[in-house]
Amino acid sequence: MTRSGAALLRFTSLLCFLLPSSSSSSSSSRPWWVLQRVPVVLPQQTEARPAPQFLHPAHLEVTSHCDLECHKKAPRLSYWDLRHLLAYETLHSNGQLTETAVGIYGYSPNWDTSPAYGTSGQTKGSRVRRKRQIFGHDGRFSIAGQDFLLKYPFSVAVKLSTGCSGTLVGDRHVLTAAHCVHDGKNYVKGAQKLRVGFLKPKRDAQHSPGHRLSNFTNHVEGGPPPFAPPTNDRMKFQWIRAKRTHVPKGWVKGNANDIGMDYDYALLELKKPHKRRHMKLGVSPPARRLPGRRVHFSGFDNDRPGRLVYRFCLAGEETPDLLYQHCDAQPGASGSGVYARMWDGRRRRWERKVIGVFSGHQWVEQQGASQEFNVAVRVTPLKYAQICYWIKGNFVDCREG
Repeated sequence: MTRSGAALLRFTSLLCFLLPSSSSSSSSSRPWWVLQRVPVVLPQQTEARPAPQFLHPAHLEVTSHCDLECHKKAPRLSYWDLRHLLAYETLHSNGQLTETAVGIYGYSPNWDTSPAYGTSGQTKGSRVRRKRQIFGHDGRFSIAGQDFLLKYPFSVAVKLSTGCSGTLVGDRHVLTAAHCVHDGKNYVKGAQKLRVGFLKPKRDAQHSPGHRLSNFTNHVEGGPPPFAPPTNDRMKFQWIRAKRTHVPKGWVKGNANDIGMDYDYALLELKKPHKRRHMKLGVSPPARRLPGRRVHFSGFDNDRPGRLVYRFCLAGEETPDLLYQHCDAQPGASGSGVYARMWDGRRRRWERKVIGVFSGHQWVEQQGASQEFNVAVRVTPLKYAQICYWIKGNFVDCREG
């Protein structure tokens, strides 16, 4: 296939993702969100902990000694193990740190990651790519022009002052990666005064014309664009302070080793509502149930400063807690919400839901050699119950995911 032909194919796929589907499509061919009853994760006693020291900057790449096969061979966790891992720390903006124990109700240890979808497993013959952060040709799209940056779903992507990305999942809540605020041993520099950045137009750009959709590629295919590429010079970040940050003990105690990677997620509560549309949280279905087996996410990659970068790619192998995928990304994109778009039969409409957190470019050390993966932490029923409670403040609104 020629370069122009490949570009046309990629761009056509992007248009199909962005534009609404025809209502004439048969319901039998639609990928459905399967609502399922999820367990209840309730906070119990909360105790004060020594104030953090905020010693080191955030590391945007995570190191782990446990690879795909290591995770697959891990023993099934007991009820008490799960209670221990789902207990969580809360860092308050005044520097106070607390630890909260949790109780788990309505959970069966025989459940798979997503019992309503059946066995997750992996597609026969699927392989994990072990090359670079950019897999072959760079397949990322820089989103430019306020007509698109301020429009859902791109508008849910935010930037953290520690250098990561995040996703709006509530009126004042942001889902991100735990390593963006905690290195596994202590909270990182800037975590106490953590800020969340929202792209917005500068005053002199309020009525500037938007850019044509063809400019999403922005030199992605390597050739000259049809006209001068758009920039985000007319956009700026508006920052809102975080009021509190929740981090599961599975990450704090794991330090990215062994199962620690499974708990690389955190939730930020802002000091005031952001007044934007947010994306709903959903339990991660098996990769084979995703439309085209694809996942999507947008973030602020460091090699494209000030730009929002969107990508979609095929999902690869998976464990109950992790999804290995081939999305091109650079440091700075970690913490982005990985989402899918499927049919909501109850509301009779297409719905995007966050089903994971992009943990980032993972280096796995084995026998003196390094292997590279791009990994996302899946939203399991238990994680859904925990994160939903952090957002809603009650379990009644969190029983179906």
